[in-house]
Amino acid sequence: MSVNRGVAYIKTGVVEVRKIDYPKLALGKRQCHHGVILKVVTTNICGSDQHMVRGRTTAPTGLVLGHEITGEVIECGRDVEFVKKGDIVSVPFNIACGRCRNCKEGKTGICLSVNPARPGAAYGYVDMGGWVGGQAEYVMVPYADFNLLRFPDRDQALAKIKDLTLLSDIFPTGYHGAVTAGVGPGSIVYIAGAGPVGLASAASCHLLGAACVIVGDLIPERLKQARSFGCETVDLRKEATLAQQIEHIVKVPEVDCAVDCVGFEARGHGHQHAVERPATVLNSMMEITRAGGALGIPGLYVTGDPGGVDENAKIGMLGIRIGLGWAKSHVFTTGQCPVMKYHRQLMNAILYDKIKIAKAVNVAVISLDDAPQGYADFDKGAAKKFVLDPHRMVA
Repeated sequence: MSVNRGVAYIKTGVVEVRKIDYPKLALGKRQCHHGVILKVVTTNICGSDQHMVRGRTTAPTGLVLGHEITGEVIECGRDVEFVKKGDIVSVPFNIACGRCRNCKEGKTGICLSVNPARPGAAYGYVDMGGWVGGQAEYVMVPYADFNLLRFPDRDQALAKIKDLTLLSDIFPTGYHGAVTAGVGPGSIVYIAGAGPVGLASAASCHLLGAACVIVGDLIPERLKQARSFGCETVDLRKEATLAQQIEHIVKVPEVDCAVDCVGFEARGHGHQHAVERPATVLNSMMEITRAGGALGIPGLYVTGDPGGVDENAKIGMLGIRIGLGWAKSHVFTTGQCPVMKYHRQLMNAILYDKIKIAKAVNVAVISLDDAPQGYADFDKGAAKKFVLDPHRMVA
């Protein structure tokens, strides 16, 4: 029997590398003839994982984490036709059947078939169907022909793996935030949050032709990283309001569109920056987005938060000033990114050197055994995207 190890959530603030079951081509008691087993090449630590590790969800003890997976196919189910052993593939974090109404409409983030609890599923995530996570040495992927993005050349893929590993989630997610906010040539954009998704969204705005990309955060090191590839920045610890800081940059206190890359653990601005204010980002974006503009909201909001600041926040009910958004005719787009809508095009942008996304988000490659330290450093606000290399395949 082959062995496997994975990163498991133990309790609030604690993850551990443990021996876990080697994956099987099975779904419960039935064979998964449409699945494959991957040798994990890279798997990334995501800010969404941190919500669980901080105890801000109902994640169970022992949950194997990880929904950002790139791997080598080592075994194929009987019914897999188009993916072959030896292929290097990107795994969308959304698990999708390809057969239901939503999948056929391209809404793969809310597949109706792969999670009995609610629409949408993901690897290694609470309430997302119970699928085993990919922060491991090996993982099983179902509906392989539909889900997997095969890289056209193995050697090229391994040479660009630090960029390509970001196709499983944060690059498409950041891009989705920008697209749904209406970013295009000449846009002036505000990105809330300079974590990896925020930085990926900012880089995506440049790819889409934005004239000025302004990134706001509370952590100086992350703002410095945003400036490293041409973004303007606002320090949300300052007493000057967000509108005032934006006006200092673009001469008016508003932007064309905005992207929320923070989510439900948002903090206040100015003198309230140490206090959690879960509606701060959404309300501030409505204030500074012009009438007729749009807000992309890839930042995570949950229906259950044991650590919420009040009883409303614990069920995802926030004090959002919807009247302001209505008065300004804002468009809001929320929810999981449908990764397959974008990942092939973004792969080509990487392969043809149209974007250096790993440089933008400051990828740092670490071993599987170093995952607990990576989680700890990320939780402290490190301006890095931690990528795990379980088999030491990254040059």
